[in-house]
Amino acid sequence: MVAITNPKITSLQDNEIFVFGSNEAGRHGKGAAKLALQWGAIYYNPEGLQGNTYALPTMDKYINKLPVPKIAEYVSNLMDTIKQCPEKHFLITEIGCGLAGYKHIDIAPLFKDFLELPNISLPQKFIDILISK
Repeated sequence: MVAITNPKITSLQDNEIFVFGSNEAGRHGKGAAKLALQWGAIYYNPEGLQGNTYALPTMDKYINKLPVPKIAEYVSNLMDTIKQCPEKHFLITEIGCGLAGYKHIDIAPLFKDFLELPNISLPQKFIDILISK
């Protein structure tokens, strides 16, 4: 069974990566993106590994929510990175369900293939949706 991401992350272990929703301009000014700055997120870097974080765009450069198929492309990139970094544990947050405004039922299915990965944690709400299908 996949591990559950703590909804209130306040610290990270050396091998942990905080996965947060960003925007395509890389302006990490609110929500989980702002929190990620303390663990190495780089302002104006919209996607990928940054310190102990991974930025995954859910909004465009004008701060409008991206369509789900576009977010799916970024989720696929995350999957590739996770597979390339088996020594890291990726703490996936409720990507897209905060400032971007999506419902969990819209975003959780993008992570269905992640259930088989040994080095991730998913939000409980995503897991509940994924295992009910």
